[in-house]
Amino acid sequence: MTDFAGRTAWVTGAGQGIGRAVADLFHARGAIVVAFDHHWHDGGERPYRAVTLDIADAGAVAGTCEALFAEGTRIDALANVAGILRMGPVETTTDADWSDSFAVNVAGPFHMMRAVIPAFKSGGTGGAIVSVSSNAAHVPRIGMAAYGASKAALTSLTITVGLELAPYGVRCNVVSPGSTDTPMQRALWSGPDGAAQTIRGNPGQHKLGIPLGKLATPRDVAEAVVFLASASAGHITLADLLVDGGATLGR
Repeated sequence: MTDFAGRTAWVTGAGQGIGRAVADLFHARGAIVVAFDHHWHDGGERPYRAVTLDIADAGAVAGTCEALFAEGTRIDALANVAGILRMGPVETTTDADWSDSFAVNVAGPFHMMRAVIPAFKSGGTGGAIVSVSSNAAHVPRIGMAAYGASKAALTSLTITVGLELAPYGVRCNVVSPGSTDTPMQRALWSGPDGAAQTIRGNPGQHKLGIPLGKLATPRDVAEAVVFLASASAGHITLADLLVDGGATLGR
C-alpha cells in the first residue's frame, strides 16, 4: 500500500537532510520524483529529476510549475519539506530573520500549493499533500520565536488547504518532527556531546528530553511523510503527526 509505482511525487528542500530522505524514499518506493531545492550541494546528481527553485519566489514557483505541467509532468503527491531555522530571542531577532523564516517556511509552501491545486482538482484521482512542520509549533522554544511561529503557520495553512481539497479526495496532512540528525540540527550543537545534550533536554530552557533516548534520523521522518502520502493512509486527512520520540509528550 506504500508502493508508488506509476505515481509522481514532488518534494521541496530535497538538497539535503529530511527533504533528501523523502525524495530518496519516494524513489525507492517506485515514484517518479521531481525534487526541488534552491541549491544542490552535490550538483543535483540524483536518480531522479532535480530542479533548482527558490520556493520563496512566487513568480519562479508559478513559472516552474506551469512549465512542468505544460510538458506533461503530473503530480500525485506534494511534500513540502524545505525550511530554514533562524535562532535568537525576540528582542534580537532581525527583520530579515523574521521575514526570511516566513518567506521559506510559510510563503514557500503556500506558493507551491497554490500552483498545484488546480492539477490536483482536475486529476480526478485524489492525491496527497504532506507538509513537514515541527514540534516547535506545539510547544514554545526559547530562541525559536521566528521558527516556531512560522511552523505553526505552516501547520494551520496545510490543514486549511486540506479542508478545501477534501471534496476532491485530496488529503492534506502534517508531519511534525522533533530533533533530527540533520545539518540544521548539528549547527545548533556547541560541542561533541551535542546529541547527548539534546536527548537529555535542558530544564533551564524549559526543554524536555527525548523519552525514546535517541534523535530521529531523516529516514524516520521520511517514512512518516511517505506513509501519509500513500494509499495506506487513505482515510487520514487534516492530521498532524508528531515524530519526536515523545519529546512533546504527545501534545
